[in-house]
Amino acid sequence: MKSLVLVAALTCLATAACGQKPQDAPTDGDSVRERAQEAQTARRRTGAEAQDRALNRVIRTVYLCNNSERLSVDFDNPRQMATVRNSSGEAVDLYQERAAEGIWYKASGYELRGEGVMATWTSDGRPPTDCRAVD
Repeated sequence: MKSLVLVAALTCLATAACGQKPQDAPTDGDSVRERAQEAQTARRRTGAEAQDRALNRVIRTVYLCNNSERLSVDFDNPRQMATVRNSSGEAVDLYQERAAEGIWYKASGYELRGEGVMATWTSDGRPPTDCRAVD
C-alpha cells in the first residue's frame, strides 16, 4: 500500500513538472534593462551626493610624522582652511592654496602639502618632515 502511494505521488510530481511551459526568465526583457538603468542612475546620484558631502563639511585626518610628531588636521572644505594640532596641543589655522595635485595649505611659517596618504609638514623654524595619514 505504501509503495502504491509513493508511486502515485511521484507520478503526480513528474506530470506537474513536465506539464507547464516556463515563462520568460526574470532576467530577460525590457523590464530588467530598465531596472539596471535605474540602479546605475541611483549609484551615480549616490556618488555625487558623497562628493558633495565631502566638499561641504569638515574632515578630520591624523598624520604620523617621521620626527615622531602626531598631527590632527581638520580640513574645513567650505571655508578652504585646515586647522593643524600637533602632539602638544598647539593649533594653527592654514589657508588653502591652489595645488596642481593633492593638498596645499599654508600660513606664515607653516605649510602642509601632500597627495594621497603622504604629506609634508613644515612648522615655524623647524625642518620639513614627511608624514603619513593613519585614519
